[in-house]
Amino acid sequence: MASLEPIAVSAPPGRGRIAWRRYFSNPLLVTGTVIMSVVALLALLAPWTTSYDPYSIETLNRLQPPSGEHLFGTDQLGRDVFTRVVYGIRVSLLVGASVTAIAGAIGLLVGLASAYSPVCDHIFMRICDGLYAFPSILLAISIVAIMGPQTGNVILALTIVYIPSIARIVRSAALVVQEKTFIEGLRAQGAGVFRIMGLHMLPNVLSPLIVQVSFVFAVSILTEASLSFLGAGIPAPEPSLGNLLLDGKNVIFKAWWMTVFPGVFIILMILGLNLLGDGLRDFLDPGAGSNKRFAKRKNAVRRRRRRSD
Repeated sequence: MASLEPIAVSAPPGRGRIAWRRYFSNPLLVTGTVIMSVVALLALLAPWTTSYDPYSIETLNRLQPPSGEHLFGTDQLGRDVFTRVVYGIRVSLLVGASVTAIAGAIGLLVGLASAYSPVCDHIFMRICDGLYAFPSILLAISIVAIMGPQTGNVILALTIVYIPSIARIVRSAALVVQEKTFIEGLRAQGAGVFRIMGLHMLPNVLSPLIVQVSFVFAVSILTEASLSFLGAGIPAPEPSLGNLLLDGKNVIFKAWWMTVFPGVFIILMILGLNLLGDGLRDFLDPGAGSNKRFAKRKNAVRRRRRRSD
């Protein structure tokens, strides 16, 4: 009789390994992470990446083109543009992260309360509708003009502007969860408001919340740069990418580097955060990503058939 040999069965990969595979198979998420990591490291290591002071004025070196001594050239006051760009990125990331954190927390609470209570829904959503009636940039300018152009006031203004969008996303996701049978069962068992909202509704709205706040981060950076460019944002001489664009506006034909380099980093940050948001959407909702890929393949097959015909 043939001897029975044990068959080696490989253990299935763990959740962490599966998550890493899904992460590296998502080019949007990987690209966005790399871009934002490089930009964030450049900003965090600003004191070590440059030896110049962003506020020091050297009129003898004014409007010098990019060189080995001044990587991005100098401005009309002789300040090193690379140094001011790096410190300006720090300001942009600070504003974007602060707005995202505060607006995300408040929007989460407002959205959950609106989905759970009809009274809160009527009050909060009407306030959000009122804020939606104004264009975001005009509303931010109005708030900053009333309170004064300071970094804290810019963060507060942008937080007020972007709370409604986050609250609506959370409310929509929470309303879907609220209609589930297990929520009705919890209410019948006498579960409290905080238990239902915190333990059962909150985990189901985190995925759309994370995706939405990544886009709010990007829009906050762009709006802050727009406010600073219009003179209603971060006050000079504090370096901000919007301030740098404003300084280079009058000498754009003489010193192109004063507008090109700050603009390039604004584009990089917005691109990186948008790629990160799109990648997170596919990563947190694999079904939606697979549906997109299936639709793309289907359209590609249709095009090939049309060409062959």
